[in-house]
Amino acid sequence: MVFSTNAALLDAIVLAVVSKEEEGTYGYKITQDVRQVIELSESTLYPVLRRLQKEECLQVYDRECAGRNRRYYKLTQKGMSQLWMYINEWRMYSGNITKILEGGIRS
Repeated sequence: MVFSTNAALLDAIVLAVVSKEEEGTYGYKITQDVRQVIELSESTLYPVLRRLQKEECLQVYDRECAGRNRRYYKLTQKGMSQLWMYINEWRMYSGNITKILEGGIRS
């Protein structure tokens, strides 16, 4: 893709993916879900998850799975508010860009 994904957009995408699972979800699944829309490595994802946790947008807990602990991430109330802010900003931003790009075409 020729367009880059900045930190705010990546945060928005991760919060949106995590919000789909009421009980939370784990890192590998988040990576797989995000990869459906953008290319993302796990080494890129985990710093984002840590930052969102530090900003109190994500709650983290461990759950046993097949004899091992798996770290889960769940949206906090602050995370949900942040996601709604991103959604509203994205709607305005993407709508304006679409107007310019599509409005600039002359036949």
